[in-house]
Amino acid sequence: MPASSEESASLDPCGKEPRLLFRFQIELSDVDRGVYETLDFRVAQHPSETHPYLLTRVLAYALAYEEGLEFSAQGLGDPEAPAILKYGAHQSVATWIEIGNPTSRKLHKATKSASRVSVFTYKNPDVLRADIQENQVHRASEIEIVAVEPAFLDELSEALEKNNRWSLLVQSGQVDVTVAGRTHSTQLRQTHA
Repeated sequence: MPASSEESASLDPCGKEPRLLFRFQIELSDVDRGVYETLDFRVAQHPSETHPYLLTRVLAYALAYEEGLEFSAQGLGDPEAPAILKYGAHQSVATWIEIGNPTSRKLHKATKSASRVSVFTYKNPDVLRADIQENQVHRASEIEIVAVEPAFLDELSEALEKNNRWSLLVQSGQVDVTVAGRTHSTQLRQTHA
């Protein structure tokens, strides 16, 4: 049963609108990258954040997981910050990950700041790619775009609870997420801008 607002509401860092707090325990087996990890983290859902955005953010973290990867401290509260990032030497951003269809201006900033830039989107990636090309984003051809099917996110949304235990298998671009004995599958669409 999905978490209710009363069960998992917490105040944002400024003490304003309540946020929903979700815990994810993920057994990650990414055969494609040779990454096998047990992930355990909490994610606060901003009041304006939809379930597809939240779940894409969680999947992006798991699918791009590497030591040092972290969620942005402010989340949607800071529109200039990446959704997910990894710091490199001297606190510079090495990996910058966006969710949805970020503006070409933000991606231009990202490619000038980070050596690796990815976008995980649940929207039409062709619209994003066209916007990037039209606005001459710096190092546009190096931006990785990973499209997640909305129907897959809808299935995961129905299984979303306050405490989530997932088994996530990635093999040949296919993602299988097993939740409470039921497996949800999708094929990732990966391209470059």
